[in-house]
Amino acid sequence: MLGSLSLRLILLYRKYAPDNVRQRCRYHPSCSKYTFVCIQRFGFFRGWALAFKRFQRCRPPNGGTDFPPHSDNHDC
Repeated sequence: MLGSLSLRLILLYRKYAPDNVRQRCRYHPSCSKYTFVCIQRFGFFRGWALAFKRFQRCRPPNGGTDFPPHSDNHDC
């Protein structure tokens, strides 16, 4: 339930947030896409934990390609 609500909120953000807000992500895929995939793969709690770790890495000079871990990888 919390996972599906989070996914819906992320989709709303991606659809309605102004372009100047969404285009600031330093990583590929964007932080919202990364969070969406993590919640789908790992569920609400672990998905958000991985997303939070990603948000903390988002400082200059960090950036580049950073894909969500696969379901068999235990980073968190």
